[in-house]
Formats: sequence, C-alpha cells, structure tokens
Amino acid sequence: MTKFKKSPQITDDTLMNPHPADSTTAQTQEESQSTPREDVEQNTTGATQAEQSTQPQPNSHAIELNATITELTSDLQRTRADFENFRKQTELQKNQSMSIAKQSTIVKILPLIDDFERALSTYPEQLSPLQKSFDKTLQALGLTKINSKPGVTFNPDFHEAVSVDGDGDTEVIAETLRPGYLYDGAVIRAAMVKVQNS
Repeated sequence: MTKFKKSPQITDDTLMNPHPADSTTAQTQEESQSTPREDVEQNTTGATQAEQSTQPQPNSHAIELNATITELTSDLQRTRADFENFRKQTELQKNQSMSIAKQSTIVKILPLIDDFERALSTYPEQLSPLQKSFDKTLQALGLTKINSKPGVTFNPDFHEAVSVDGDGDTEVIAETLRPGYLYDGAVIRAAMVKVQNS
C-alpha cells in the first residue's frame, strides 16, 4: 500500500504572504532606509542648536558701556548749553558796562557842550563853520538834542519846567534855559525850560 506525503495545509495567511521570508527582508530594508533619514534630521537639529549657541549674546559689560556713553553724552550737552548761556550773559554784561561807561563820560562832557553852544550863540558869524562839525560829533556820540524851541508843547518826559506863567489850558515852552539830550533814544538830561500857559 502506497503512502502519500501529507501536503502542507494551505491557510489564509499562506495565500496572503506566500513568501514570509521575503516580507521580513523588505521590512528590514525599510528600516535600514528610514534610519539614515532620522540621522539626517537629528544632525540638522543638532547643527541648529549649535548655531544658536554660537550667536553672540548681550553681556552686562556692553550694557554698562552703552549706559556710560549715554550719560556722558547728556553731560556734554548740558555743559555746552551752560557754556552758551554763560557766553551770552557775559556778552550782555560787557555791552551794558560799556554803555554805562560811555553814558557816564558823556554826562561829564555835557557842560562843555553847553559852553560850546553858548559860544555859537554869542559869536554865530565867527563859529558858524564849526556848527556842522559839532552836530556830527554829537551824532557820533549817540546824542540827540531835545526839541525845546519856543512854542513846542511841554512834555514832562523830555522837559523840566522851572517856572509856569499864564492861566491858559495849553502848556507850551516859552524859553529854553538849558538844552536837553537823548542818548541812544533815552533821556540823558531833560531840557530846562520856562512854560507858558496859553
């Protein structure tokens, strides 16, 4: 009696995967192919972290240096402003001192000017050529003669009345006893006059 060998039992798994060894090999190949990709990703991540760690970070010394520079710059600006104010104040005081000194000198020579004017009035023919030179000298000194001719309306800001005659309502100058002068537009000496009410 002939015996037959028992054929291997065919199952659903055998039909779906007839070569199980080949399946294992493919899985191994997939794993071997996926490993380099993961290594590349890890290497890239490591390189990025290394680059971040090598970027310069602000330190306390640089911050202190910037603060010092800012403070010194502010101090310099304040010093320049103070110096500019000091320069302007010094220039103003200098001009005022010069003006006061000049005014004081002119006040002292006013009597000489009065004498020269009286001489011009007494000897007009002989001294008339000097009249223009006299007027130019007064102008160069910054002096302007106050108008105090007879008939001019009396102004207490420019005229000093020594006597008042008449009963009228209008005060006018009757006579000039001493001429007055303006120095740079300000009264340095009022004109001494007699006033007539008309």
